Amino acid sequence: MAFIDFQDVWLAYNDDLLAAGQYAVEAIDLQVTEGEFIAIVGPSGCGKSTFMKLATGLRRPSKGSIRVDGQPVTGPLKISGMAFQAPSLLPWRTTLDNVLLPLEIVEPYRSQFKARRAQFAERARALLAKVGLGGYEDQFPWQLSGGMQQRASICRALIHEPKVLLLDEPFGALDAFTREELWCILRDLWTEQRFNVILVTHDLRESVFLADTVYVMSRSPGRFIVRRQVDLPRPRDLELTYTPGFTDIVHELRGHIGFARKQEVAS
Repeated sequence: MAFIDFQDVWLAYNDDLLAAGQYAVEAIDLQVTEGEFIAIVGPSGCGKSTFMKLATGLRRPSKGSIRVDGQPVTGPLKISGMAFQAPSLLPWRTTLDNVLLPLEIVEPYRSQFKARRAQFAERARALLAKVGLGGYEDQFPWQLSGGMQQRASICRALIHEPKVLLLDEPFGALDAFTREELWCILRDLWTEQRFNVILVTHDLRESVFLADTVYVMSRSPGRFIVRRQVDLPRPRDLELTYTPGFTDIVHELRGHIGFARKQEVAS
C-alpha cells in the first residue's frame, strides 16, 4: 500500500471555476512508498504550491481522493511538518522556543507540554545541534543569518517527529553555498529518520541531489507529465553534482520543462 496516495485528484479554487471547468491541478495520480523522498519541479504557476495544500489537507480536492498512511485526508494533516522559503520564525521567541512551538499546539504533545517541557527542550537542543545550531538556542531570529533561520525552521518542522515533511522552496532565498550546506543537512536528517519528504523546488540540481523520484508538472492546469527515478547511489555527496550521470539527469529534466513550455506557447 502506498503511504501517500493521490487518486485522480482535481482542484478548482471555487464553485464558479469548478462550474466553468477551470482547474488549478488536474488528474493527479501519485503513489509514494513509506520513507520515499520525492521532488516536484516545473515552471512557475504550474500548481506546485496547490499540490502542497492538497497534500497537507489545507485544501480538499474537487474530485478524486487523497490518503496518507492509509487514512483519507479530510483536514489539516497532523502527522506532517512544513517549512517554506521564508522561515517565519516568531521574532519574540528564542530559537529554542520557536522550535518547541509545534509541541505547544499539536496533540498529543500539547496536553503534555507543561509537564514534559524539560524533556521536549532536550529533544529540541539535540535537533538544533544536529543542524549546527548548538549554542544558538537562546538567540532571537534577528540575531541569526538567513541560513541559520532556515535550519531552525527545519528543526521546528521535525520536532514533533512527523511522518511526512513538506518543503516548499525552502532554500530558494539562500546563497548557493548555504543552499548546498542545507541540502547535506536535510540529506543526513532524512537518512537517519526516513520520514517521507515532498520537496517543491525550482532548482533541478537540488531535486536530483536529494530525491529518490522527481516529478515534472506542466503549466496550469498542473498535471504530472514526467516521473523520473533518480538512480544515483546513496549516500550522495556534493562531488556527485559534478559527474556526467548527475548532469545528464538535470539536463533531461530541463528538457522536459522546456518542452512543456513550448507546447503551451503553441496551444
